[in-house]
Amino acid sequence: MRKIITISREYGSGGRVIGKMIAENLGFDFYDKNIIDLAAKESGLSPDFIEKTEQNISSVWLYNLLLGTNYAGGAGVTGQHFSSNTLPLADQVFNVERKVILSIAKSPCVIVGRCADYILRTSEEIDRKELFNVFIYADKEAKVKAAMERHGCTEKEAQKIVHTIDKCRANHYGTFTEDIWGDRKIYDILVNSTTLGIEETAYMLTEFIKKA
Repeated sequence: MRKIITISREYGSGGRVIGKMIAENLGFDFYDKNIIDLAAKESGLSPDFIEKTEQNISSVWLYNLLLGTNYAGGAGVTGQHFSSNTLPLADQVFNVERKVILSIAKSPCVIVGRCADYILRTSEEIDRKELFNVFIYADKEAKVKAAMERHGCTEKEAQKIVHTIDKCRANHYGTFTEDIWGDRKIYDILVNSTTLGIEETAYMLTEFIKKA
């Protein structure tokens, strides 16, 4: 059985919930936004700043803009202070999260998002035979419905939310990795959560992982 599970997911696919269910089913640790807290403790950056930074690297234009800004040593820094000669904070945030992900992967775990599949797949510290990378997607209608329920918005607004967040995730992944987000060649399995529903998808993946 694989001991390190990563979950990449489209917005509204239920990927985070599925990942948490898999972790509970297997008795593994579960990591999602708590990676932000661990990265904040490691770097001295505030959790809010880290979250905003990782969400905002959504295009090459924005990334280049960040390279020229005065983020370093800005309001987001609570402990350490970074000079203008260091890497941009966008890169620093990614590198700190990478360090955290490699550390938590020393024990059985399920990790959601944050390019964990790429970080672990390309690391010499990780036994590839212990790693299992999952990509969860869903029908557009199901994703829009999930967004409407989550945000209490109209269908048109939900469609925009789904499109925007998925685009941001794809661009973030493309910025920090050499691969394409959602490309079937880089995952062990891709699953449409609409087919079986959230709970059955989690159960199916749990059983698959046990036999992998």
